[in-house]
Amino acid sequence: MMNTDDFLRHLHERAGRALAHWGLEGTETRLIKYRENAVFRVRLADGAYAALRLHRPGYHSRDAILSELLFVAHLVGEGARAPAPQPTLSGTLLAECGTDGATGFASLVSWMEGAPLGESGYPLAHGSEEAQALFFRLGATLARLHDSADRFKGGDSFVRPAWDRGGLLGEAPLWGRFWDCEGLSPESRNGLSRLRARLLEHLAQVGTDGLDYGLIHADGVRENVMVHGDEIGLIDFDDCGYGYRLFDLATALLKNRIEPHYPALEAALIDGYRSCRSLSDAALALLPLFTVMRSLTYIGWAAARPEMAHKTQKYADDALELAEQVL
Repeated sequence: MMNTDDFLRHLHERAGRALAHWGLEGTETRLIKYRENAVFRVRLADGAYAALRLHRPGYHSRDAILSELLFVAHLVGEGARAPAPQPTLSGTLLAECGTDGATGFASLVSWMEGAPLGESGYPLAHGSEEAQALFFRLGATLARLHDSADRFKGGDSFVRPAWDRGGLLGEAPLWGRFWDCEGLSPESRNGLSRLRARLLEHLAQVGTDGLDYGLIHADGVRENVMVHGDEIGLIDFDDCGYGYRLFDLATALLKNRIEPHYPALEAALIDGYRSCRSLSDAALALLPLFTVMRSLTYIGWAAARPEMAHKTQKYADDALELAEQVL
């Protein structure tokens, strides 16, 4: 097992080999984030920056990653602030670069200027009025993303996950069986099983056929919302896919429920969304349901990652408490 220094050296060596696909051999790399992907900041010849992503082996297939890049390229082409994919020397958006005997992939995207909206678990640094203005713009940004997504034609080879009823509450949810994973107390397992059954029953009663459904970002948490002056941008489309548009709104709101002025932030987000796209009161009434479903996804996500497994029980406690508050 490699120590930390050896592991980081190994990552930077992989990044250097990957950059050759863009003719950027010898470019200095700085590791920015290591979670689903290893993300490096690289300096281009003209002085601009770009982000190199070494995609986590086995997380998404080649077709799925390429589909993500094509979708984001479409959004950027329609004026969205998002990381624009950069073609390799051969003209493709995705480079294949093996690692430790496994197939690996790398992509290069434009650097997004600005600062994250905040960090999950910590209070927002913005005052109440400023935060409301930011959430209004975030709502409008999500609405425009959904508008643009409706115009996107992915074709038969387009492959992305589905954050639908099965992907959230089915027998094999996208991020794991949250009610039946390692690290949960017996009480939590029982409570989560009952909550899952309750949610499925409620969805069956209200029906989802009329809900707005299509391609979504699916991970618009604070860290992925970039604020640059008066502009809002979104990064990290790694989990984008098909889903209910309410899921995007729920994701943007969930980690902000700790804020003392949360009701005003939620209202601002909804007002911003409605300033650009229709959202009926009947659909909006289901937002608490989707917020709970969003909270459940983090349980299986944490349990499947050794570095995050210690948070599995906490995420379960948080989800059960939220369900009692809002359902």
